[in-house]
Amino acid sequence: MIAKIQLKGMHFYAFHGVSTQEKKVGNQFVVDILLTAPLENAVEQDALEETIDYSQIYAIVKEEMAVSSNLLEHVAGRIMQHVKRSFPQITEIEVAVTKKHPPFGGDVRGASVLLKETY
Repeated sequence: MIAKIQLKGMHFYAFHGVSTQEKKVGNQFVVDILLTAPLENAVEQDALEETIDYSQIYAIVKEEMAVSSNLLEHVAGRIMQHVKRSFPQITEIEVAVTKKHPPFGGDVRGASVLLKETY
């Protein structure tokens, strides 16, 4: 059995961006993550140690969002690497990082980067 664990709409205030202004003022970001892993033992045993603790996933995302980066691609990549190191049983990770108010003067709800990797 392959299972997916998803955390949607994690909101952070962070300082990612190329411009000096973005790094100084910051912006609102939303992160979504989808993880695939074999979790049949969790289904059968109802035990936290048999699954991926999504509170730990949130803590990883929060830690990586606190590190300023120029590019959303870099942020998403760091999140993916950290999650995979922490949970090697994961077979696929998809991470979306959205900057809620991109500073380019257009009427845009957000600018996103979506990375997906299969192991």
